[in-house]
Formats: sequence, structure tokens, C-alpha cells
Amino acid sequence: MASARLIALAVALAVVVSGIATAQIAPGQHPQHHAQGMMPAPGHPGTQAGSTIPTLPGQDAFGTIQEIVTILEADPKTDWSKVDLEALRQHLIDMNEVTLKADAAAKSIDGGLEIAVTGSGRTLVAIQRMIPAWAQTMNGHQGWSAKAVKLANGELLTVAASDPKEVQHIRGLGFIGLLASGSHHQPHHLAMAKGEFQHEQLRRSH
Repeated sequence: MASARLIALAVALAVVVSGIATAQIAPGQHPQHHAQGMMPAPGHPGTQAGSTIPTLPGQDAFGTIQEIVTILEADPKTDWSKVDLEALRQHLIDMNEVTLKADAAAKSIDGGLEIAVTGSGRTLVAIQRMIPAWAQTMNGHQGWSAKAVKLANGELLTVAASDPKEVQHIRGLGFIGLLASGSHHQPHHLAMAKGEFQHEQLRRSH
């Protein structure tokens, strides 16, 4: 008798649970559709494979150029006779070389940081294009004094400040943090793609 009561209780509980689940599904909606409705929207990082069109470009530089192309095509004022996406591609190659392949030996100096940025081959070319341009662009930013001096195998970058807090800021950022400072790269890339800016214009005569 006890076992019969337990079985009856279990059946009743199952009916109650089933009723609650059914009540949460809108009239006419199939339970499977309800489950699908709980899935992430297309394009959401959690979307299951095969449920939507991929959104990642597969390569960072390609994705950067793709974004610029989208902006240019959406702007009716774009002068396609001046657009130079190859210049942007070469600059992105420079960025890759300096970010991933250059050697950066930093040492603290009075008021800031001195960094010997060196490399060879294509990396050296990128260093001697990017580092002087960065120093010229960022000189005066947040009270910084930035300059680059040519080395046989690279550039000697010096960044200093008179404010003790900025001195610590500079040293804390280090080489790659300094290069990433200022959020000037994105508008710079768009201007370059539009043909409004030539990277060589910022390069010093050595």
C-alpha cells in the first residue's frame, strides 16, 4: 500500500510539473520553438555553429580594412579617386612588424623612459617609419615630451614629463602601451584610406 501511494504521488507531481511547463509556452507555440526562442540572437557570440552567417573576418588587418571599406561606402562624400587602401595595408604591416617583431629595450631615465626599438629587414623599415611619426604626433600629449633619434638598427625613443604622476604613467605604459596611447590610430587609418594623409609626411628626414 505504501508503495502504491508513492507511485500515485509521483504521477501527480509529474502532472503538476508538466502543467507549469506548458503554461510557460505561448498558445500555439511548439515546445521546440520555445526552446529555440531561448537561443542567442543571430550574430550573438553564443550563437550555435551553423545557425547564422559568420561575422569574424578571420584576420585582424583584413577586418580593419573591411571596416574602413564599409565606412567609405556608406559615406556619399567619399572621393573614390583619392582612396588608397594599399597605403593602409602597408601601414598595418608596419604595425604588425613593430608590435610583434621589434625588440624594445627600455630603461628609466630622469623624468621618464628611454626605449631602444630595434630590428632588421622589414621590421627595421617599419620601426623607422612608425616611431618618429608616433613621437611627432604624441609630443605634447598630456604634457609629454616625445622624441625619436635614429639608430643604425632602429630608433631611440625618449618620452618624459615634468609631472611626477605622468612620469609613473609613462613608465607603467612601457613601449607598447605608449604606442597604443591617444586613440589616434583609428581616425589616422580612415584619413589614410581616404588619401587625406600620407604616413611619409610624418616621417622625419634622417
